[in-house]
Amino acid sequence: QVQLVESGGGLVQSGGSLRLSCVASGSMLSINIMGWYRQVAGKDRELVARIFSGGITTYKDSVKGRFNISRDTAKNTVYLQMNSLKPEDTAVYYCYCNVEVSIRLNRDYWGRGTLVTVSS
Repeated sequence: QVQLVESGGGLVQSGGSLRLSCVASGSMLSINIMGWYRQVAGKDRELVARIFSGGITTYKDSVKGRFNISRDTAKNTVYLQMNSLKPEDTAVYYCYCNVEVSIRLNRDYWGRGTLVTVSS
């Protein structure tokens, strides 16, 4: 079993910055992907950013140039630096990872979520 623990959410004014962190722990051979999704009540969960084991990153179009995802492989930790925050970034942010739990067996895991609120 793999556990993800997020931290760093909170309340910030429009234009401000926040940094989210997520630590993965538990039984796994390797981590293939780590990333962040977000969800607003009544809407589907959407991908914000992810980083692959080789370092390739992808972003939701609306956060490109404002958010930066990075990873500390040694610490099994992923970060999301969020700058120039807008009220529409308000959501619960969920950490996600896809891990190799045994040879050729991969599984997805989710954190419990951390609330980010951006006031106008």
